[in-house]
Amino acid sequence: MKKIIVAVLLLLFMIIGLKYFGYQKYLTFEYLKLNQQNFALYYQENNFWAAGLYFIIYIVVTSLSIPGANILTLLGGFLFGNLLGVTLVSFASTIGATFAFLLCRYFFGDFFREKFSKLYEEVNEGIEKDGAFYLLSLRLIPIIPFWLINVTMGLTSMRVSQFYIISQIGMFPATLIYVNAGKQLGAIASPGEIFSLKLILSFTLLGIFPFIAKGFLSILKHKKIYKGLKKPKKFDYNMVVIGGGSAGLVTAYLCASLKAKVALIERESMGGDCLNTGCVPSKALIKSSKIIQLSKKAKELGLDQIDIKFSFEKIMDRIQKVIKKIEPHDSIERYEKLGVKCFKGQAEILSPWEVAVDGKVLTTKNITIATGASPLVIPFKGLDKINFLTSHNLWKLKTLPKKLVILGGGPIGCEMAQAFNRMGSKVYLVEMLDRIMNIEDQIVSDFVTKKFRDEGIEVLINHKAKEFLANKTLICEYNGTDVEIPFDEVLLALGRKANTENLGKVKINLRKNGTIETNKYLQTNYPNIFACGDVTGPYQFTHTAAHQAWYCAVNGLFGRFKKFKVDYSVVPWCTFIDPEVASVGLNEQTAKKLKIAYELTSYEISDLDRAIADSADEGFVRVLTKPGTDKILGATIVAANASDLILEFISAMKNDFGLDKILSTIHIYPTMGEANKYLAGNWKKKQHGPLVFSVLKRLNDFMRS
Repeated sequence: MKKIIVAVLLLLFMIIGLKYFGYQKYLTFEYLKLNQQNFALYYQENNFWAAGLYFIIYIVVTSLSIPGANILTLLGGFLFGNLLGVTLVSFASTIGATFAFLLCRYFFGDFFREKFSKLYEEVNEGIEKDGAFYLLSLRLIPIIPFWLINVTMGLTSMRVSQFYIISQIGMFPATLIYVNAGKQLGAIASPGEIFSLKLILSFTLLGIFPFIAKGFLSILKHKKIYKGLKKPKKFDYNMVVIGGGSAGLVTAYLCASLKAKVALIERESMGGDCLNTGCVPSKALIKSSKIIQLSKKAKELGLDQIDIKFSFEKIMDRIQKVIKKIEPHDSIERYEKLGVKCFKGQAEILSPWEVAVDGKVLTTKNITIATGASPLVIPFKGLDKINFLTSHNLWKLKTLPKKLVILGGGPIGCEMAQAFNRMGSKVYLVEMLDRIMNIEDQIVSDFVTKKFRDEGIEVLINHKAKEFLANKTLICEYNGTDVEIPFDEVLLALGRKANTENLGKVKINLRKNGTIETNKYLQTNYPNIFACGDVTGPYQFTHTAAHQAWYCAVNGLFGRFKKFKVDYSVVPWCTFIDPEVASVGLNEQTAKKLKIAYELTSYEISDLDRAIADSADEGFVRVLTKPGTDKILGATIVAANASDLILEFISAMKNDFGLDKILSTIHIYPTMGEANKYLAGNWKKKQHGPLVFSVLKRLNDFMRS
């Protein structure tokens, strides 16, 4: 902190000094042009000192990131000519940039890394992957001001020598053009010469240089990436999609609807996990368990008794019927009618333009990897001695387990814990962390934990699974002591890992968490190979997979003309327990972590008429807004049908309207949706404060007199 104070004081002293001497007038084109003859005369009489003084001034201006470097560069052209001007500017600008780099690293490094961590991580990621090329790109395409590049690079781990050499090379072409433009400006003797061919050409080159540099870098990068690979002369397809889950199906559908020739390869079942082992079967099971639970609330609803007899096997049979009913939506027959050529088998990427399947080699302009993810299985001691369940084989159960241990207190674990408990299993929900549903705020975790325990679920937080015994016992460590938990079945709900095995001969870069690394356009390390869905993340939801698919399709087919950055600004999700927990955008814990200022407003569902009438009066609505405005940063709803209620906030965030608009919108009475309006009303009350209401009371008192 002392270094920052010293640096700021020195900087202020210099700025005040420069202001006092009126430095701005010396770094304007008008001043330089007015004194051109004086400069030229001084240079003729003092060649060495003039060049030296210019060199030092340029270094100082660049080191301190003072505006005016462009004017100084032009001055170098019309004062010293092309050869000496380029030499002086090239070295002075690089030395000055390096000083700025070092000053920022020494004085402000720790401060900026903490304050602007997101920007730092993004830039440092580029540096770590390909530092030299990344900096060269920034230098050659001057979209970002050079002073900002100097400062930002000082915060990274880049070596000083590497920064200097790349900056010297990267700034040289722009230096040539600017110095030449300065020389041409210096030659103007009358207003009519402004339209001289040389001057027009110089400034035309100045304007189009970024596009030339971008094209050059693109060619250079393309050659580097595809070096040694032979590209086919003709292609069978515009896009080959690997994986027939949500991400792959939507990508193929969109490509076909845009009249592209597209192939889809699926090795197992069309529809992927969502249809066959995830969203669809789990929601069908939850529905049955909810009906069973409803019968237990008969007296709350004014009924003496509701007798329900059920067979677990029939419930599981119903789930398969639901899957079969939805299956045609994702079938090969439907997609081939839409114009997609479907292949069944294991895909192998032979090159960035070739995919092998079922003995055939398909040539394609683009590839989209949408291979999804699988349940994460941690090799606990003794796990190989038992027949454990995951979300893949859970649906083959025919007998309701009397005792069910579920490892993992995330969305899948919580949904299955409540469903099986309501059907009669004794459920032990084991979580190694200090709370379940830890992506949500503490208040949500506490609410769900209490709800689960009230229903009879054993929620075992801070329990670390150690070993499975052959006699169907799980050993957990809790506060340094071993705890034994008996079970008939155990379900692993520990998360999901990306399916990146057996992709083929082409090396696709992966992140540390095992997902495929993609850029903002969802391109992998090969620009014509894309990835979407669970295999790349960062969100493993069916709806985000479909969202990403649009970018893969459009960027793949038309990226040479226009590319679109994937938008994660409004991502909703829901855990389908009872009551449901739905969220969008920021919650409190995320806002605090990112150091984003917010104002919290809440509303209790226990106050809502429709919830009371339905005996569903539990839960709350919480909304984060930008302080002093009605702009919604995020929302969390814990309530019956929260997944539907959250839609209003999703729409507000996506379409940039706030709580004032929601408050002024008519909501049907009596509905659960009124909760959103009442939340907006609570926010509005806080904006006025006691002073406004005091004034209103006095006004109304006066109006009665």
